[in-house]
Amino acid sequence: MHYRSREVELVQREIDYDCDVLVIGGGIVGLSTAYAITRAAPGTRVTVLEKEPGPARHQTGRNSGVIHSGIYYRPGSLKARYAVRGAAEMIKFCAEYGIAHAVTGKLIVATEREELPRLHALVQRGRENGIPVRELGAAQIAEYEPEVRGLAAIHVGTTGICDFVGVARQLAHASGAEIRYGARVVRVDRRPELGVAVRTARGDVVRGRVLVNCAGLYCDEVARLTGDEPGVRIVPFRGEYYELARPELVRGLVYPVPDPAFPFLGVHLTRGIDGGVHIGPNAVPALAREGYGWGVVRPRELAGTLTWPGAWRIARRHWRYGAGELRRSVSKEAFTEAVRRLLPAVAEGDLVPAAAGVRAQAVLRDGTLVDDFLIRQGPRAVHVLNAPSPAATASLPIGREVARRALALLASA
Repeated sequence: MHYRSREVELVQREIDYDCDVLVIGGGIVGLSTAYAITRAAPGTRVTVLEKEPGPARHQTGRNSGVIHSGIYYRPGSLKARYAVRGAAEMIKFCAEYGIAHAVTGKLIVATEREELPRLHALVQRGRENGIPVRELGAAQIAEYEPEVRGLAAIHVGTTGICDFVGVARQLAHASGAEIRYGARVVRVDRRPELGVAVRTARGDVVRGRVLVNCAGLYCDEVARLTGDEPGVRIVPFRGEYYELARPELVRGLVYPVPDPAFPFLGVHLTRGIDGGVHIGPNAVPALAREGYGWGVVRPRELAGTLTWPGAWRIARRHWRYGAGELRRSVSKEAFTEAVRRLLPAVAEGDLVPAAAGVRAQAVLRDGTLVDDFLIRQGPRAVHVLNAPSPAATASLPIGREVARRALALLASA
C-alpha cells in the first residue's frame, strides 16, 4: 500500500489540471458557487462549463424575477433558512453592484372561505421564519391593490423583485472564474484517486480535481454520467405566462393562497422590474426538459420521464390539480377565469402570451415531489439535485454551502 500511495501521489503531480474546481452549469446557482469558492479560498482555480452561449438562459432567466420572502417554506428547512437569508443578501448584492431591484412587498389573498385557515397558517409560518406579516381584512386590500378583491389577505413587506440575469452576469464577472460557454458536457470520467475529466460536445477535455454539478434541468443525468446514482429523476413542468396589456391594474405583487399539497404557488400577478405585469405561471408537464411550448418534444427525454415510476404516481395522486392546469393551458378563457378570482377587472383581451419557463422538479421513485433543496456528494463530486424556486432568491447562501462542500473535498483530495 505504501508503494501504491506513492505511485498515486506521483501520478497526481504529473496530471495537468485545468482547474481545481470544475462547475457544470452557468445558471445563478452554478455562478454563485464559483463566486463563493473564490471568495472563501482566493487563488482557487474555478472553471464553469455552460452549454448555452451565455449565462442564465433557463430557470434563472425565465422566472418572474421575484425575491421571495421565505414565508411558504417549512420552518427549519433549507428553503426557509436560505430564502430568508438570501432575500436580504440579494437586495444588498443588487444595491452594491447597481443591479435593478426594488423591495415591493406582496399580498397573499384568500378568495374563498376554505382558503382562510391556510392563510392564517401562513401567518404563523411567516412568524416562525422571522418574517414580518400584516393581516388585512377585505376592505384593507384596496390600500395596496385597488383592483384586487378577496375575503382577507396578508401583506409580506420583505418580498421584492430584481434582474436575476444581471445578478448572474455580475457573479460570473466577480468570481474571476473561467467561464466557457457553448460547452455541453457529454462525458464525465471520474477517478476518485485522481480527479475528473469532462468531455464536451466540441471534443474539448477539461480536467479538474473536484466536480460541482449545477446542471439544473439535467442535474440527474450529469450525476449518472459521473457514476453517482441520484435517487431522483428531474420531471420538467412548464410554467406558462401572460403579460397584462393594462399594467395599471396591478401595483405590485399579488399571490393566491397556495395549495399545501403541491409545491407550485398558483397563478399570480407580478409587476416586474421593467414595469410590465406578468401573470402566471400555469404549471403543466413539459414534453422535453427544455420544452417551452407544446411543440417542443424530445422523445428520449419524454421516455425518461414516462419510464420513471414516480411520474405515474404523481399523475395518479394529483390528477385533479393537473387537469385544471391543463385546462388553463389550452383555454385562454379558463386562464382568464382563474385570474379574475383575484383581479375581476381583467378581460381575456388583456392577456398577451409571454415566454414560458420550465421548473426542474426532482421526483422520488415513490412519486414524492422533493420539497426542499437537495445537495448530495460522491467521491470528488457535489451534486445540486433539486434547486427550483426559490433558488434564485437563495442562490448566495446555496452557493456558499456548495462551495463549502467542494472545498472540503478539495482539501481531502
